[in-house]
Amino acid sequence: MPGTLYLLPTQLGPTDWVSVLPAGTQQVACGLHYFIVENAKTARASLKWLSHPEPLREISIEDLPEKATADEIEHLLAPLLAGQDAGLMSEAGCPGVADPGATVVRRAHALGIPVRPLVGPSSLLLALMASGLDGQRFAFHGYLPQRDPERSTRIGELEKESRHKRQTQLFIETPYRNEALFDALLSQCQPPTLLCIAKNLTNADEWVQTQTIAVWRKMPKPPLERQPTVFLLLSGY
Repeated sequence: MPGTLYLLPTQLGPTDWVSVLPAGTQQVACGLHYFIVENAKTARASLKWLSHPEPLREISIEDLPEKATADEIEHLLAPLLAGQDAGLMSEAGCPGVADPGATVVRRAHALGIPVRPLVGPSSLLLALMASGLDGQRFAFHGYLPQRDPERSTRIGELEKESRHKRQTQLFIETPYRNEALFDALLSQCQPPTLLCIAKNLTNADEWVQTQTIAVWRKMPKPPLERQPTVFLLLSGY
């Protein structure tokens, strides 16, 4: 029988695991000895955070390339086909969401390997919950283009789609480009459009604010530089 691939959420920032994970998730993680991870250094820190009982040097941790080949994925899943359980870990939050883990999960299904998602923090759902925007119809768009005019064009497309579908749009940015994206949103969006900024979720300095673009333009600019942030937009028309 093949082993089970456990999808193991990790912390979004420096907080105790008991604040963001059920005890059952931590117990499963601490019983695993093989991990497929987005970043080995981050994974070691997460296993230490989880109080894994084994010395880190004795735990098998395999990096998942961002664009893994079919042969690389087969190699990573070979221990599971031999009966060993494994944990799949993102750098932060839930694996398979905005990280390369989905390719491993998809291949595991094809090979008949059981897949079990474990409970833990998702910045996207936490932001949506706290935003007050439409939680019935929403879409996550990942990263927007880095530069104009492509970025401005994409913002206009998302706002138009939100208006037609009454759909909340979620997207993220590399933390050091957060402020440039915020400025672009204020410049391109219509005054009645609602914009939510959700940063440092689950941490002591967590901050979530939803206002119309018109109100944001009158407020002091929030400090977003190098702070993990989720942006949410809902057209006001």
